[in-house]
Amino acid sequence: MGSPVFEEFEPERDCECPGCVSRRWVGSNSPPARFGGHPAAHRVVVVATAAAAALGTAHAVPAFAAPQSSDRPGVPAGDEPDTPQGRKAPLHGPAGQPARPGGLTGPVKTPPTTRADIIRRAKEWVSAQVPYSMSTYWYDGYRQDCSGFVSKAWNLPGNEWTGSLHQFGTRITKEELQPGDILLFHNLSDPEKGSHVVIFGGWTDYTHTYYLVYEQTRPTTRRQPTPYAYWSNSDRYVPYRYKGLAAVTPGSVEQIGTSTGSGNRPGAGGATTTSFPGRSAFGPGANNPYVTQLGRLLVQRGGARYYASGPGPRWSASDGWATLAFQQAQGWRGADADGIPGPSTWALLISGQGRNITFGQPPTTGTGSGSGGNGAYPATGAAGAPAAASASRVPAYPGRGMFRPGAQNAYVTRLGRQLAKKGFGKYYTTGPGPHWGEADRRGVEAFQRAQGWRGGAADGYPGPETWRRLFS
Repeated sequence: MGSPVFEEFEPERDCECPGCVSRRWVGSNSPPARFGGHPAAHRVVVVATAAAAALGTAHAVPAFAAPQSSDRPGVPAGDEPDTPQGRKAPLHGPAGQPARPGGLTGPVKTPPTTRADIIRRAKEWVSAQVPYSMSTYWYDGYRQDCSGFVSKAWNLPGNEWTGSLHQFGTRITKEELQPGDILLFHNLSDPEKGSHVVIFGGWTDYTHTYYLVYEQTRPTTRRQPTPYAYWSNSDRYVPYRYKGLAAVTPGSVEQIGTSTGSGNRPGAGGATTTSFPGRSAFGPGANNPYVTQLGRLLVQRGGARYYASGPGPRWSASDGWATLAFQQAQGWRGADADGIPGPSTWALLISGQGRNITFGQPPTTGTGSGSGGNGAYPATGAAGAPAAASASRVPAYPGRGMFRPGAQNAYVTRLGRQLAKKGFGKYYTTGPGPHWGEADRRGVEAFQRAQGWRGGAADGYPGPETWRRLFS
């Protein structure tokens, strides 16, 4: 699979001026750039539209305004996610007349499952790129819409809809969210417009403004960072936790992922394990898949600020400081908080239990003598406080309008200087300066491509995620 498209999105409402309306229409009716689309053709149509309006062609703008599709990859079209859903139905498709929405008769059935299993089932559809449909059913019997996807992930006995899923969960708060929980928006006034449900996969940073989402939406199932609570109707999404969630007993073995390798050894396919691999798998000099898995778990629990890049298989100071922060978040000190994961640390991370890392003071250096520790700083292989903890915070993103042809402001200068600082300033012959120009755009594009982004995600115009990474 290619690298996921992260951006470049602003959750605000799309502009309704004729130019933006026509641009969205062109984006929805032209092939994407990576499949042969030509941005120059977009400009021709926009110019033609403006000329038609100037000549008094009254029907031109309404004709363009109808589709309301977004030209930003990964963002639901218009103001609402385009996710119409089917009603309640049994597995493997409707058997006769589907059950009507409205309350359930009798107690709901909540088969026991774990957070790891919920995410594993969600990943199955992400890997298979299941097409979105409100009327067809995948091979496992679940309907190929947003509520069918959650029904599958929660292992429910039938296909539910956004009007009934809440009965299988317990309402929680934002700060209580953990992987496997859901964010649900059921539009009571018009259930088929805007209603949507997604699976929470963990916070992407300590600010809790973005999280990893698993969702079934057009065109296929996806997994990508998303602003909390969603791109639109953010204040109307409600977090829920599955009632049948079973706790994982520390030391038990449970497979996560899709690899078919034997035992609990991470294979080349990227499988992970809940079985503790032993302290020898961590610490200075370690280089194995368990270190990668540890880093990803720590990021989900609030440790992203300790990683300037990665996580990866080679043990680094970032892994040690993030582990120490998680251990101290549990109230542990001394030998119990030495920056090297033991069985208890591993069990809490795998099961999603315990306290998350909170933003505040960097972890304190203790005097513990735990294995691998040195009494002055955790066994990270490098001394000193974590760089990310002492670095200045990312400046607020000023909005896409600051970086457009004709723009002139201090943010353009700041952007250019940061590009040069990061090694992407070769396009400047003079400056950088406050006038947005082609050198700025090409520098941003080069930076975006360095992140692994392609197509519309690497268009040379900085969005929130480009800005965050550039100034991190």
